[in-house]
Amino acid sequence: MEAPYLADMNDENNALKVRGVSKSFPGVKALDDFTMDVSFGEVAAFVGENGAGKSTLLKILSGDYSLDEGTIHLDETEMTNAGPLESRRAGFRLVRQEPEIIPHVNVVENVFVGEFPNAGFGRVDFAAMRGKIQDLLRRYGFVGMIDLDAHGRTLSPAQMHIVEILRALKEGVKVIAFDEPTSSLTVEEANRLFELIRRLRAEGLAIVYVSHRLHEVMEISDRVLVLKDGVLTGDLVTADTSEPEIVRLMVGRELAHGFKREETSTDEVVLEVEDLRSRWHENVSFKIRAGEIVGFAGLVGAGRTELAKVIFGEYQRLGGSIRIDGETKHIRNPADAIAANIGFAPENRKAEGLILVRSVIENVSLAVFSALSRFGILRSRQMMRSVSPYVRQLDIKTPSMSQQVGKLSGGNQQKVVLARWLAAKPRLLILDEPTRAVDVGAKAEIYRLMDELARSGMAIMMISSEMPELLFMSDRIIVMRNGAISRPIEKADATEEAIVSLALGTVAIQ
Repeated sequence: MEAPYLADMNDENNALKVRGVSKSFPGVKALDDFTMDVSFGEVAAFVGENGAGKSTLLKILSGDYSLDEGTIHLDETEMTNAGPLESRRAGFRLVRQEPEIIPHVNVVENVFVGEFPNAGFGRVDFAAMRGKIQDLLRRYGFVGMIDLDAHGRTLSPAQMHIVEILRALKEGVKVIAFDEPTSSLTVEEANRLFELIRRLRAEGLAIVYVSHRLHEVMEISDRVLVLKDGVLTGDLVTADTSEPEIVRLMVGRELAHGFKREETSTDEVVLEVEDLRSRWHENVSFKIRAGEIVGFAGLVGAGRTELAKVIFGEYQRLGGSIRIDGETKHIRNPADAIAANIGFAPENRKAEGLILVRSVIENVSLAVFSALSRFGILRSRQMMRSVSPYVRQLDIKTPSMSQQVGKLSGGNQQKVVLARWLAAKPRLLILDEPTRAVDVGAKAEIYRLMDELARSGMAIMMISSEMPELLFMSDRIIVMRNGAISRPIEKADATEEAIVSLALGTVAIQ
């Protein structure tokens, strides 16, 4: 079977040409005048912090997002604002971080889903499908690694990735993008993937490789493209650069002027987590004191949100202990956590933190319903008296307390979540991405509120992907990687380079 890809090259050898692409979302410019090329027979790695624009670029290339400005060509085909079908027909394939597997059909049907070959008279040519997959398994060294009759729900993470790769390679591919492909693979499985990528490069494919793992980028890529805040800050030959240089380009922004707080922590320990174990964590231990804001940093998949949800009782704790004010708490669900004086404002406020079709007053009252009800009946007058002060304190802009929360702006929705916990007065408040998708003014107000809460003696666990926010607001910073935590970095010693290096694993976690 001869290599099928070299014949598709054009004279310039550019497989993918992106020119001046910009993409904005409300309040965020995800890509700003982005230009780059990827050649046939080349592995181009894309790196950057969370929110740098990598995922947006992949979704534009795959047809999931439209662009605002610019042009895209794949070989000789214009792909500007192509939909998913047009992108696929042009030869672009995306191997997603989370494979899309249909649980109740077998591997053959999963590979060909939506593209079943016709054997005539409305019949599906299953023999041709199986034969094609067997050829690919032999060609790329997957023989014996996956049972073609196995249903999707029985596959391991590595086998699910094989299904995604087989989908991509079965015909017509010119550019293949891998999005964090080793996040759920063992070292041996990752090495086998690298062998495949080298084989595809030798056959003439253009390969886009997106990863937070810089040691992989250095091993597998020919070029490294660095994104920061939607802008291309570096286009480097891998052999001529280093991990520290890449990190510098990823985080080399000047810190913006903004709210800055002074330390208010005491020696009084509010939260003590000892040897916590869960599906995502092994022997996690740390403390948060009264009046202290401890920032939790890390890349996607590091285990930060999962840790917050284990503490709050949404996810199961398999071992270890959680103490609040020195007392061991047996937290099996969020009700237990609230009873233990723990509050939680989740990252996805619309799906997890709010009831969008209910009113402002109802949403603010969620954590104190039991105190405001009598014999299971809510006392609306007392509810209004109890929560109205917090709506005023946070300056939540709403026509009335009966306004549906779903009709408020993102910043005001976040304030509603915070007002709920002001009303409940927890000892520990967990904030997961507290200022995501809010405007500058609302962000400053949220920072001031956090400062006031810390000054009142509340302990705050803040998960954030915004480096300036971590550095400005945290008394200490704990970096997470692969479910483990680092030694806390004191505020005086915290730098962007130190945090990113710990998150990437370029320095040892102590």
